[in-house]
Amino acid sequence: MNKTILSLSGGVGGAKLAHGLSRTVSPDYLVIVGNTGDDFQHLGLHISPDLDTIMYTLAGVADPERGWGMAAETWNFMEAISRFEGPAWFKLGDKDLATHVYRTQALKQGLGLAEVTRMLSRSFGIEHRVIPMSDDPLQTIIATDQGQLPFQDYFVRLGCRPRINTVEFRGSDRAHPHPDFVALLNSRELGAIILCPSNPFLSIDPILSLKKVRAGLQSAAAPVVAVSPIVGGKALKGPAAKIMEELKIPANNLSVAQHYRDFLDGLIIDSGDEHEAQVIEELGIKVKVTDTVMLSMQDRIDLAETCLEFALNVNPGVSPRPPGCGGHPG
Repeated sequence: MNKTILSLSGGVGGAKLAHGLSRTVSPDYLVIVGNTGDDFQHLGLHISPDLDTIMYTLAGVADPERGWGMAAETWNFMEAISRFEGPAWFKLGDKDLATHVYRTQALKQGLGLAEVTRMLSRSFGIEHRVIPMSDDPLQTIIATDQGQLPFQDYFVRLGCRPRINTVEFRGSDRAHPHPDFVALLNSRELGAIILCPSNPFLSIDPILSLKKVRAGLQSAAAPVVAVSPIVGGKALKGPAAKIMEELKIPANNLSVAQHYRDFLDGLIIDSGDEHEAQVIEELGIKVKVTDTVMLSMQDRIDLAETCLEFALNVNPGVSPRPPGCGGHPG
């Protein structure tokens, strides 16, 4: 496929597929857009967790067990902060800390987040393009039974334990998607749009909340396919299934399809969920059944190749894309 592939990704799960795509598609033809809804300021530093996870994964330096942060990390800084009774709930490894310091300094000098991400990616030897969904601030806020919580407080400090009522993307009315992102959505040179298996509510919805993005996906000439993060009624990583239950949404692939129905042409689901394929296709969304669990590098490559082959066989616009379907919870 000699056209550009656009990939939308959150953190760990999405980064794995993005990694597979980077091994399958040349740097000239792959753009990865990362979620920044969970960016925040911590200890005076600008932290971009999903962008960092994507970069570390593509560079081959991500911790293989945690999925986030860098491999062979040390924690001297966190030990020192703990001694002072500082906020040690968000773990910053010593090597990881350098990334945040560099980003914060560059942003203070007036550079945009996309430019800083480009510089960091280049420093890690990444040839493929990774861009934030926006240079503008946007904050994911979780309304829970313990009140409104910034994303990292809900996700890390409280370990996703509070019960979710709604999700808000504060600042989405003012934030603009990165210009190159918008240009790609409107480009005739776009070959496919792939939604990685990231949490629909916390990782993909912040991207969709930006002006022009959802409309761009609906009108895109290229096929839009997604890999479901739900396998056997559970999320392999993160609280997606828990959130769906709390929002009274069945934790299955049909719910994922319905969530993206207004722009989705095809959905890839795991082999163990093949029984869901027919009901999803009744929505007008094509289904590909394959192994979606990525335990090895070869798994990532295989799934990436499946995504690309599937996209070639999906005709955008043939599936009905009724307005008003999908959207973020609440």
